[in-house]
Amino acid sequence: MELLVIALILAGLYMAWNIGANDLANAMGTSVGTGALSIKQVIIIAAVFEFLGAVFFGKRVTSTIAKGIVPIDMISTIHPNIVVLGMLAAILAAGFWITLATFYNLPVSTSHSIVGSVLGFGLIAAYNGTIAFSDIHWLVLLKIVASWFISPALGAVFAFLTFSIVRSLFLHRARDLPLVEKKFISLQVITACYIAFAHGSNDVANAVGPLSAALNVLGVTGVAEIPLWVLVMGGLGMVVGMATWGYKVVETIGSKITELTPTRGFSAQFATATVVLLHSYSSLPISTTHTLVGSVIGVGLAGGIAAVDLGVIWKIISSWVATVPIAALTSALIFMGLEVIWL
Repeated sequence: MELLVIALILAGLYMAWNIGANDLANAMGTSVGTGALSIKQVIIIAAVFEFLGAVFFGKRVTSTIAKGIVPIDMISTIHPNIVVLGMLAAILAAGFWITLATFYNLPVSTSHSIVGSVLGFGLIAAYNGTIAFSDIHWLVLLKIVASWFISPALGAVFAFLTFSIVRSLFLHRARDLPLVEKKFISLQVITACYIAFAHGSNDVANAVGPLSAALNVLGVTGVAEIPLWVLVMGGLGMVVGMATWGYKVVETIGSKITELTPTRGFSAQFATATVVLLHSYSSLPISTTHTLVGSVIGVGLAGGIAAVDLGVIWKIISSWVATVPIAALTSALIFMGLEVIWL
């Protein structure tokens, strides 16, 4: 049991590190791309506000990831170790995929990765007869998947409208455009804090949701609450990931999709953070990556379709489509391997 607990905690830290390196880097990339903040300043902001979002607002989505997709309570009454090994497999599978994506500078969705991985474990459990396929919470899964399509569209529309208002009120009336852009740097620092908080509130669940479920089954944590130390661990892991490897993905979001100025970066970040925080409140694990990319595209479209690099967008979308099936298959294979070793 002690070995399993250690393995779970290390896997959870690995997943949190990956989220910081890929997803948190996405969230903060626009600040670096506009020149509003340096990498070092982004890391400091992330360290504070990502941590606060994870600890004070991360419980809702964590509960959805932990028990909302696969009937964990039902499986634990049949064979508790299946839950533990399944969640360990899910964390490792999602982590491996995100590591690979980060290596190639691709901003993939950590939410897609962990949801696909948990589903992969659930499908094998159903195939083995531990549960029925109908026991998987398909309606919750449908809501989650629907939110993945809705959130980037909302981000794009909200960012388009925000930038259009900014352009109408400030840019079109300005006698000194560089001065206006300079003033928006200060506002972008505020939205960087906002988006870091929103990201922590939603995406910490991708690391600690499966971990919390497994530790609960092992009796390490209580039933009612997501332990504070688990949320703290997830928050710290994400900050370390951003600090050590986040620069690779920052470049893609910050400069390759469309040219970003402080006013555009402010609009994209404000739209993204608002959409993500609303979904965190509703307990839905959405993709910050998808939302932010949608927002950056929305800002780019405000300047005309020619302002958006469609080649980069197509590359990003291709990685999104591949995420769920790859994560699910990898999780299933790891789970079957762990079953052979442990059961």
